[in-house]
Amino acid sequence: MARLRIGTFNLLHGMAVASGQVRQADLRAAASALDVDVLGLQEVDRAQPRSAKADQAAAVAAVLDAPWWRFAPALTGSPPRWTPADSADDTTGPSFGVALVSRLRVLDWAVRSFPAAPVSLPLAVPDRPRLRRVPDQPRVALAAIVVCPDGPFTVATAHLSFVPGWNARQLRAVVRWLAGMPPPRILAGDLNLPGRLPGALTGWADLARTPTYPSWRPWVQWDHVLGSGVGHDDVRAATALRLPVSDHCALVVDLAL
Repeated sequence: MARLRIGTFNLLHGMAVASGQVRQADLRAAASALDVDVLGLQEVDRAQPRSAKADQAAAVAAVLDAPWWRFAPALTGSPPRWTPADSADDTTGPSFGVALVSRLRVLDWAVRSFPAAPVSLPLAVPDRPRLRRVPDQPRVALAAIVVCPDGPFTVATAHLSFVPGWNARQLRAVVRWLAGMPPPRILAGDLNLPGRLPGALTGWADLARTPTYPSWRPWVQWDHVLGSGVGHDDVRAATALRLPVSDHCALVVDLAL
């Protein structure tokens, strides 16, 4: 039986909400606190001026001593001049997307991209006191076929749209996409869908039921770890962690597969 720790964390590009600053020391401290085997990351910067041009996925991988990792961009350029990424390999300049970091050997990677919803919504933004209308962004899901002592399995991460209905369609599309990959399958990400809704939409087990947002006083769960071929009986612990960066808690699940 394999014992695994799976996590998901929306980094908010490494920003500490209390100070409004992005410091690499804070990001490293957050990564060190997780101590996971496989970690899904969302809102990840690569070569962005606002985050000292760091490769944040590489930085997290180094702290976790995780030799297998990949970043998948959803956007290129720097804010506010974003453009949709041309491909999963479009990482030559500043970009923004998701990443998977693994201590376990990865056999293969796969990427699934989604266009932005054609609407904007009023949202609360951490560095601004009032709601402001925010356009949606292109979205991306990243999957890895990972090897543990008992054989291969699949872990994926995604940061889905905040537009109701649009995010549900994206989630169903991700599940259909993952169906061709080795079981058991785990999806760990910021799905922008509350509570038990992701499990109800997919039929997958929701392996952690705990609020994750906002980090300073969590009352809603946007961040999820879902399982197919793995269920609640396999969960040994599920914890939401407030860390030095982000307005989301990290979500960590300990599994016995």
